Amino acid sequence: MGSLKVCVLFLSLCAGVLSCDLTSSPEVVLQRTDLAAYITNKKATINPQYRLLYHVAPPVGWMNDPNGFAYFKGEYHLFYQFYPYNSSLGGPTGMHWGHSSSANLVDWTEHPTALIPGKEQIFSGSGIEISGTLVLMYTGHINAPEHSGLADTEAQYLAFSNDGIVFNKYKNNPVIAKSPNGSPDFRDPKVWKYGDYYYVVLGSKTEEGYGRVLLYRSEDMATWTFLNTIGQPSSRMGYMWECPDFFQLGNKFILLMSPQGLAPEGDRYKNLYQTGYIIGDFSYQTNQFVEQVPFQEIDYGHDFYATQTTERDGKRYLIAWFGMWNTTFPEAADGWAGAMTIFRELTLSGNRILMKPVSTITSLRESSAFNGNLAQNAFIELNKTGEINLSGDLSQAIDLDIKGAEGGDIRIRWNATTKIVSVDRDDAGERNIRQGPWTPVGSTSWRIFLDASSMELFCGEGEVVFSSRVYPTGQWVITNLSAQTLTVSAYRLRKSV
Repeated sequence: MGSLKVCVLFLSLCAGVLSCDLTSSPEVVLQRTDLAAYITNKKATINPQYRLLYHVAPPVGWMNDPNGFAYFKGEYHLFYQFYPYNSSLGGPTGMHWGHSSSANLVDWTEHPTALIPGKEQIFSGSGIEISGTLVLMYTGHINAPEHSGLADTEAQYLAFSNDGIVFNKYKNNPVIAKSPNGSPDFRDPKVWKYGDYYYVVLGSKTEEGYGRVLLYRSEDMATWTFLNTIGQPSSRMGYMWECPDFFQLGNKFILLMSPQGLAPEGDRYKNLYQTGYIIGDFSYQTNQFVEQVPFQEIDYGHDFYATQTTERDGKRYLIAWFGMWNTTFPEAADGWAGAMTIFRELTLSGNRILMKPVSTITSLRESSAFNGNLAQNAFIELNKTGEINLSGDLSQAIDLDIKGAEGGDIRIRWNATTKIVSVDRDDAGERNIRQGPWTPVGSTSWRIFLDASSMELFCGEGEVVFSSRVYPTGQWVITNLSAQTLTVSAYRLRKSV
């Protein structure tokens, strides 16, 4: 009983508690067993036509935001919002956390569902390794009783695991019960350690209804003190800042977030919600963040939201939900919906983040599909996957058609006059365009990744990136519609999930 008592006290004695291995209750064990059996049976019914081969996706059901992205005991662990029982968002049993892990950010192993809702739904959060224990901090969302007139509540909870597979919730949840101003929108904790303290940022709202990010500090992860607001809330920056992340990149600090409610501005902010970052300076002595470069989108594609990063060996890695709210997911009819992007490495160049695929992604190359000059109207045939590296004369237009052999396409163009890259997708017979200006800082090539229902384009050193879901019928065919010949190398990629 003595060791169990220490566990219940949890983080008041940080090192001792975190090494404790709690035994799951019989009720929780039964929940896990029943859910695992359901997932196993349901997987046999999934239609694989759009099933991604090297992107993390749910085994069944629905996926959205990445959660708990952390390095623990030799592997990267990725969790995600997960509803196993149907392929649309949520249901009567509430949101779960799915779980996969990888040693190299390319080959992923699926694990049992990490967190199952109790009274609270398991909304987004993050993970951190502490003294040999993987600690998860997440938002517990509790729906108000129907017709009560009350608002839903959101508070911050903890769960932990010694093996990175079986997680148990902290007995004294929540550890942060409410926002400083009582706003019911109070979610998506991203936790890190600096010096002797743990810090967390959370998305919330001002009294005026503007989005903001809140900064807290703790000595033990159990008791938290509100410090300050990070960023400058305003009507221009929307009504809610979701999935905040705060980290140093180079000699600057980055506030990365997904604001809701930004009004479209020309080619910018054309998705329902956006994801981007603010560059500034920050002091751990004053807890003040000073904005230096205003908000910029980090990805210009149709389907990119709710990023999360982690740092390992001095490198900052990013993952995002490969989806967007209020859009159609054709794979939902097949028994699953949603995916993650490929993993990217971030660097800072002047006033902009550069975003490249992780270097280990070259291990996906299975065979060469083409290597040489691709003349006008010439084409390359792939299977369900591909990596295409191409370069051309940027003083002339580039026009690339990427489609399924039997339908479903996306066009990528470079306008040599306006210096704009555009991605033009066929959405049920209507053209849906995203575009952005590109000023190369080094390389002038494009790198394109195709999977069974996705396209990711990286321009140059990663100055401009587009992530878009696309649903081809038949195998991929890439045609050069440019008036110029392009230099191209293309590879077929193996399955890694």
